[in-house]
Amino acid sequence: MITASDIHKSFGDVEVLKGASLSVSAGEIVALVGASGAGKTTLLQILGTLQRPDAGSVVYGDKDVYGMSDAELSRFRNRHIGFVFQLHRLLPEFTLVENVAMPALIGGASLSDARKRAMDLLDYLGLAARATHRPAQLSGGEAQRGAVARALINKPSVVLADEPSGSLDSRNRAELHRLFFDLRRDMGATFLIVTHDEGLAAECDRTVRMADGVVLLSGEN
Repeated sequence: MITASDIHKSFGDVEVLKGASLSVSAGEIVALVGASGAGKTTLLQILGTLQRPDAGSVVYGDKDVYGMSDAELSRFRNRHIGFVFQLHRLLPEFTLVENVAMPALIGGASLSDARKRAMDLLDYLGLAARATHRPAQLSGGEAQRGAVARALINKPSVVLADEPSGSLDSRNRAELHRLFFDLRRDMGATFLIVTHDEGLAAECDRTVRMADGVVLLSGEN
């Protein structure tokens, strides 16, 4: 479903990615691991069309995304890619349901349809009673589950997660990890997860290990 080939990326004189390649199939949950500075987050951002590579290609299905204009990339990103970050990044002035619905509204959905889809997801995640609360009124675990709902609102091809449980305590971390597998089972969701959590990596279908800007290992667990 997603194939990144020979990705290079430099920032000034520092070459961060030196020909990294990987692929993710529909319905997979893949862990991307490696030491800090290995290039994991940069590769994830390029896969998510947040940064253009200096060289190499990223193909979703049969579409080479970096052949698109910036406007086309923005539309593609909204419709096909969901993001979950270490910190939830919910907008503080909006309620939880408004935060979750926002990508659907940006994508052109009506307010009623976006809100219904958001409430359905919040109900699935056990957050329906918190829908009208603002982020400051949520626990860390609730806010991060809300961020997962936001990532899923447009039924993306893949969810890209960057240390999604890094700011959570052990109980909420375990619940979030379990949620990824529940979402794959119930919704067919696909995940690529940057993580330093070896326990989570071991549970994933496959681990992709990076070092010094290249992929060293990509194998089934």
